[in-house]
Amino acid sequence: MRWLPLLALALLPPLAGCATTRPASYLVETKGPYQLDTGDALRVSVYGDAELSNTYRVDDSGSIAFPLVGPVQVRGATTKVAAGRVAAALANGYMRNPDVAVEVAEYRPFFIQGEIKNAGQFQYVYGMTVRSAISTSGGFSDTADRDRAVVYRRQDDQMVKGTVDMDFPLYPGDTVVILERWF
Repeated sequence: MRWLPLLALALLPPLAGCATTRPASYLVETKGPYQLDTGDALRVSVYGDAELSNTYRVDDSGSIAFPLVGPVQVRGATTKVAAGRVAAALANGYMRNPDVAVEVAEYRPFFIQGEIKNAGQFQYVYGMTVRSAISTSGGFSDTADRDRAVVYRRQDDQMVKGTVDMDFPLYPGDTVVILERWF
């Protein structure tokens, strides 16, 4: 029985090496202003014209169909840039010095799959983390890895992937995958 504590001490360093987490395989960017994309609903306010002030959804081409001026490209733009594009389109023969404000009325959804109770598409809420996304989807399954997740995010024209912890901030359009834990 004396050898049991010595065996435990001998096995401790190799097992401790297994417990360390590896860094993300790709960097998932978390900084920068929110960029509009397909699925976002925008509240556009045109000062002095209540008929043009309405909520418009960004379509598959990345545009909003705005009355009088037609499609206005907003994909990849911030709300401030989108307001400037709508104002410029209205100033092109329809209004003098239009004052336009754009805000996000409804964010595009996020997706979650893997070892959770209810996989699928869910409504994004500003400030959401991986942990709150799991709660939204009904919680972990019995075999879920409860310490980390994989997040897929579109950055420019490519999809990037990163292994993250539970308090990692999510963006609309992200896909979260909860992996199975291995004993």
